[in-house]
This record gives sequence, C-alpha cells and structure tokens, in this order.
Amino acid sequence: MKTLFLQAPSFDGFDGGAGSRYQAKREIKSFWYPTWLAQPAAMVPGSRLLDAPADGISVQETLDIAAGYDLIIIHTSTPSFPTDARFAEELKIRKPSLLIGMVGAKPAVEPDGTLGASPAIDFVCREEFDYTCVEVSQGIPLKDITGLSYKLADGSIVHNPPRQMIENMDELPFVAPIYKRDLKVDNYFIGYLKHPYVSIYTGRGCRSRCTFCLWPQTVGGHRYRTRSAESVIAEVKWIKENMPEVKEIMFDDDTFTDFRPRAEEIARGLGELGVTWSCNAKANVPYSTLKIMRDNGLRLLLVGYESGDDQILLNIKKGLRTDIARRFTADCRELGITIHGTFILGLPGETQETIEKTIQYAKDINPHTIQVSLAAPYPGTTLYKQSVDNGWLKENKVINLVNDRGVQLAAISYPHLSSEEIYHSVEVFYKRFYFRPSKIWEIVREMLGSWDMTKRRLREGVEFFRFLHSHEA
Repeated sequence: MKTLFLQAPSFDGFDGGAGSRYQAKREIKSFWYPTWLAQPAAMVPGSRLLDAPADGISVQETLDIAAGYDLIIIHTSTPSFPTDARFAEELKIRKPSLLIGMVGAKPAVEPDGTLGASPAIDFVCREEFDYTCVEVSQGIPLKDITGLSYKLADGSIVHNPPRQMIENMDELPFVAPIYKRDLKVDNYFIGYLKHPYVSIYTGRGCRSRCTFCLWPQTVGGHRYRTRSAESVIAEVKWIKENMPEVKEIMFDDDTFTDFRPRAEEIARGLGELGVTWSCNAKANVPYSTLKIMRDNGLRLLLVGYESGDDQILLNIKKGLRTDIARRFTADCRELGITIHGTFILGLPGETQETIEKTIQYAKDINPHTIQVSLAAPYPGTTLYKQSVDNGWLKENKVINLVNDRGVQLAAISYPHLSSEEIYHSVEVFYKRFYFRPSKIWEIVREMLGSWDMTKRRLREGVEFFRFLHSHEA
C-alpha cells in the first residue's frame, strides 16, 4: 500500500513530535526530528514521511496530501491525541477507503482506549512498531501481524500476540537519508544545539528506572540495545557527505554514556571524521571518559538533574546523588563541555522547601542553559500508577497535560502542595536562574562573539518572555 507516515498538524510550536521527550509547547519554539516515524519510513519502499507541525503545513494542506495515499500511520501522544483523533476523522470523511493506524507510547499502553476513542482509527501498533508498520504496508492480513491491535467490522477489538523486541539494531536502515529526502532540515531547531542539527539514535532502551520517564516504560524497554560503533560512525559519515549544511550531530539515546567503552569508541571515530556532536548523559560520567569525548568533538551534554533534593532523586529511582552530579558538572566545566540541564518540578516528595532547594542547586551548578518541566504522569509509567494509588491523580480522569495553547500543565496535586503552586513555580525558577547579573553577562558575552548568535539569542529572548507571560496568565 502507498504509505504516509504522518505527524499531524497541531498547536503552533507544540513539540508533540515523534522525537520529543515530553510533549508541550516549549519556552523557545523547538522541533525534534521525528525519528520514530523515520525508521519505518526507511523500511517501506515508496513511503513518505510528513511532519506537518515542523513544516507549518495546515490541516487542509495535509488532508490534500494524505488523499493520495492508501495507508496513513500517525504518531500520537497523550497530549496530542484529541487533535490527532479528530484529524483521523477528517481523513476518513475525505477518503473513506483509507486505512489509518496510530503509533507511539499512548497506543502502546492504551490500545483499547485509543481504538475506542474514534471510529476512524483502524489499528494501533504496540511495542516497537517498525516491522509491524512494514507488514501492514505489505498488505499482510491484520490478524496475522504480531504487535497489532485492530477493530473488526462490528467494532470489536482484537489484540494480536506481542512482537519481539529488535535485538540486532544494525539491521535497521539509516534514518538520515529519510531526513534528507522528506524533511526540511532548517525547520528543526533546538535552542541549545547548533543550527541546523541532526538527531539520531545509536540504540534503544534505557537501563535506568526513573519512575517518570516515558519511553523505556512503554516502547523502548529497560535493556539498552545498541548499534555497533561502526554502524553509528557510518551514518554520521553519510550525514557529513550528503548533508554538509549540518553543524552538529545529536545522539538522542536516553543515556548514550551508559556503555562507556562503546561511547569512547564512537567518540574516537567521530574525532577522525572531524564532526561536532552532543548527546544525552547521566550526571555520573567519569572525568576520563568525558575527556576522551571532549577531545573528539563533543560540544554539549544534555543532562537530567531533575531535582536538587536527594530524597526526591531516591523517590524517583534516579540512581544518582547530588554530590556526584556536582562533581560531574565541575569536571565538565573544567574540560569546557557545555551543559543543558533539565529539571522537573512536582515529583513525589516535592514541597515548597524542595523547590527552593532545587532552584538554588541549579544556580550553584550553573548549567549554560536549563529546561524546567512539570512532572507528567503519562499512562504506562510508574509515576502514573503512584499518582492514582496515592490520590494525587484520579484514575480514569482525563489527564490534561497541556492547555488549549499547548502549554504544559501540572497534573499532579499533593495535599501539602497544589498543582497551581507547582505550575507557577516554573516561571519563578526560570526568572531566578536567568535574571542574575552573572548569567545575563554570560549570555551577552556569547552574543558578542557572533552576529548569528546575537540574532538567535534575541529571537529566543522574545519567545522566552512570551512563554513567561503566557505561563503567568
């Protein structure tokens, strides 16, 4: 079947894409690459990947494009699902013969709820969905495809046996050629990465057990299944040769640095290619590994600090202490490695005192830039179950993780700390971190070194102030 892999139109600047770690309108307009859709698109001959939000394509334009296909596979998430389901219904009205399926964490953990929400949704893929999508596109009867849940003509739902996880990650084709073929690289912008950038995965799964983290608990699993260093280096080489405009490679594995010998081997290969790169990292990487990575092109680490309170880190099974994270951060500073630090407010154990402690902690360790999120109890995560069991969130309640403008909301409320208090602590955090003379001078100094950086930071500043204003409202 002629197949379209689709990220449907959504809020302006709403990063609900197939590559985002949490789905909400960002402080600064951002788009991650839809890698989770690009992978099966690379495996289905004649298919197309369409990222409507990043391309700024309207609902009507997307409907016109989709009418030329037989099979539409939509990536969805808990926050974007209502609009995604409505779009599926518009597709069916336009072309009733379309076969429409959904993929992503939400249908993986809530196949019944996803299929039952709209008559327009014919099937959903559970677990890793790459080969499931391939088999659907080949016209194999739905009843014979593992990892699939689908509706019969009478509306009843059938759940096929689960699909086995992919063990040999090298058997998957590169996603970068799909980026080049179907996407506009300039549309993908992340405030802390060089522009334009490309993000890819070097493996799937995460050995950490963080209770809030979506992907390992829903799709990827807790075993880190990796591509060989040779495969990773070969794809980066392809990007360098075929996408010369790309200024930075981002490795989006949950914790790229988990297997340190492998990370060091990849780093040395990247050093020979002479590319600039960044990756996610846990705040426990030893100095020796950091130095090897830095000496071979590493520019930035995206680090999930989450909280400045050790009890909260224990509550969420982060597997990290603040003293270790402080030493790691000092090592990065000594080596000249930039850090984008992420924090989460409203996790179990949060109080006004721990919020204050985390803000002070962030100021002390002073990452170059930060992102402050609200604890999001996505269905399928331990945090969701905890929230329901403890009455912090009502079971079967419609979870409003974003408002009608796509801005993230505080879904959890504690007896001693309301969701409203947690929500407004975000703008307090940002103001106290960024509106310091030392931080302002740090950003100004960065701008003085480059006219492109000056223009970029000024645009980001306007967007950031608009975000603060909407958040306060």
